[in-house]
Amino acid sequence: MADIQAVIFDFDGTILDTETREFHHWQALYREHGRELSLADWQRGVGTWDAFDPWLGLPEHVQADRDRVRAELHTRVVTDIGGQDLRPGVRAVLDAVRPAGFRLALATSSDRAWVTRWMEQHGLLNHFEAMATRDDVTRVKPDPELYLLAARGLGVRPEHCVAVEDSLNGATAAVAAGMRVVVVPNDVTGTQPFPPEWARLDGFEGGLEGLLAAVR
Repeated sequence: MADIQAVIFDFDGTILDTETREFHHWQALYREHGRELSLADWQRGVGTWDAFDPWLGLPEHVQADRDRVRAELHTRVVTDIGGQDLRPGVRAVLDAVRPAGFRLALATSSDRAWVTRWMEQHGLLNHFEAMATRDDVTRVKPDPELYLLAARGLGVRPEHCVAVEDSLNGATAAVAAGMRVVVVPNDVTGTQPFPPEWARLDGFEGGLEGLLAAVR
């Protein structure tokens, strides 16, 4: 691990599992209108933007009332996420990174306002030396731009970084940036077709040492 200098975390689904909560609320919306939202379809949009539009699977009268439905759905999702804790074990990992001598950054396809809201709630904002969000780049994941920007923000070469991801789109971006990746999937992303050569953990219970050992 001597050549590892930095750890770069994804946010949604990795630090805070916003993705599972959002999927469940979209599922409920579909079922209200006699439709079924498949996990496989939803997974295409996890970690990126514009790869899957869930509105297209809803009846026309719902799409015509999109502004109202969107606002109500957003309120339910945000309220639900607001009551959630971080993923088990992830706080201990984040707390340990910088004291162990590694740099720490965030690379997310979400916008800065969304991430900042939850980071402040959970007291994490000051943990990160650099943050790359969709506001900062032309292309989000699976393009490597976010990860390359985060590495530049730390002043660390990509090959000396370990990315921590939950989704196929996110991990693909990290690998394309030239980083090693550890996939720690959640309930929504666990069945995605991650290549077997990518390090994978079931959770963060092994702490920082377990995370870094996965990419030795």
